[in-house]
Amino acid sequence: MSRRAAVGGLPSRHPIGELLPGLYADDDLAQRFTAGLDTVLAPVFATLDNLPAYLDPRLAPVDFLGWLASWVGAADDPGGPVELRREAVVRALELHRLRGTRRGLVEALRLVHGVDAEVTGDGGTAWSRTPGAAPPAPDPAGPLVRVWPGREAHVDAVRVRETVRLMCPAHTACRVEVLAAPPTPNAHEGR
Repeated sequence: MSRRAAVGGLPSRHPIGELLPGLYADDDLAQRFTAGLDTVLAPVFATLDNLPAYLDPRLAPVDFLGWLASWVGAADDPGGPVELRREAVVRALELHRLRGTRRGLVEALRLVHGVDAEVTGDGGTAWSRTPGAAPPAPDPAGPLVRVWPGREAHVDAVRVRETVRLMCPAHTACRVEVLAAPPTPNAHEGR
C-alpha cells in the first residue's frame, strides 16, 4: 500500500488555497503553504474517491487482494495467477457454504490450485431415526481425494495436501493421490 503514498504531480481535486478567506487569496506564502498540503492530501483524496474499487475484488489493486481475502476468509496464494486469486475472493462465501462437502473441496482445489479433482468415500457418516443407534462402521482408509493437472500443467502436491487438510470435514482423515492425467472410469474400483 505504501506505493500509493506519494504520487508525484497528482493534482488535488479540492485545493485548500481556494478555500482560504479573501485576505489570503493574494498572499504568496499562504498559497505556497497550502499547495504543499495539497500535494500531501491529493493521494488521500484519490484513494477515498476510489474506495469502492479498492473493496471490489474484481477491480482492487493486486496488493490489496491478500487483505480482502483475509476479510472474507478466502484462501489466497500470493504466488498464484491474479485471476484465480480474484475469483477465490469473489466466491469465498459460496465456498464457505460448501465447506466439508465433496463439491466444496473440488471447487476449492480448482480455484486455489488450478487442478481437477474427484473425491471418493464418505468418511463413515450416517443418520438414524432410532435414538441410540450404533454408528456406522468406520472407513479405515477414509475418503480419497484424487487430483490431476487441470488449468495448471503442474500439481504442487504439498500445497494441495494442505488445502485438503483444511477443507476436509473434521471427523475424517482424507488421503490425497496426485495423478499425471485424469483417471479412467472404474480405475478406483476393486481397491
